[in-house]
Amino acid sequence: MTTRTPEREPAVLVRAPGPAELRPARTHRRRRALELALAAAVPLLLVLLWQLAATRAWIDDRVYPAPSTILSDGWDRATAGALWPDVRATCRRVLAGYAVGTAAGYALGLLMGSLPLVRAALEPLLDALYVVPKLALLPVFLNMFGLGEGPQVALVAVTVFFFVWISTMSAVVAVPSGHRDAGRVFGASPWQMFRHVLLPASLPAVLVGARIAAGVAVLVIVASEQIAATDGLGHLIFDSRALFENDVMFVGIVCVAVLGVVFSELIRFAGRLLTPWAPRDRGRGQS
Repeated sequence: MTTRTPEREPAVLVRAPGPAELRPARTHRRRRALELALAAAVPLLLVLLWQLAATRAWIDDRVYPAPSTILSDGWDRATAGALWPDVRATCRRVLAGYAVGTAAGYALGLLMGSLPLVRAALEPLLDALYVVPKLALLPVFLNMFGLGEGPQVALVAVTVFFFVWISTMSAVVAVPSGHRDAGRVFGASPWQMFRHVLLPASLPAVLVGARIAAGVAVLVIVASEQIAATDGLGHLIFDSRALFENDVMFVGIVCVAVLGVVFSELIRFAGRLLTPWAPRDRGRGQS
């Protein structure tokens, strides 16, 4: 006589919904508040540590002035009108060079990404030019344009061009072939293919490259102004260092940092407006 073993009931896993499922809006607000608090707390702690080190003579405040001294000197220069001409000169050169470089890089990147023969013909040459340090081209632009705004704008434009060109070409090449085939099946014209297939699929990656180019443009113009300019934040930093006015030098450095952050965030904001379908970075809106 055999004995049957009773069959076990299958285990059922029950998961209770968490706060993110029950109150998504509230969870998102808390997550956003935590991100903002951390973003503000880290630089604030570093500035407080710097201030403490300067006031306690842990560092030489003649070489590394306290943040309060830098802020006071920057406020005095701003209210006296001595700071704004340099800020305007740097902004003017960055914006002009960025506009030219972005337009040229996007147009050529779109062309090379769409036409394999054009890409095969031009990519080796552009790859070779890309690895050339851009500051090494400054003497060439000085010979071409002479002293003045021309070399500064051209240097920023060339730097931005390569970042936008690479990101655009790579983004267009990475568009899935199924998207292109769907456009052809529906009889899309070249303009319709660009407008409804290539542009939406590639634009998020293009804007990432444009945001990186915005930061690099600020770096390049500051380095260029230290070499071949009579105004601008780069000239202010270099000239102040030569005169051992370290507080003024740090004012210029802070202005460059603020300019870079503002410029990059403006490109990020424009990207959100232009690509509402793209996932947001830094984990925002994904709680």
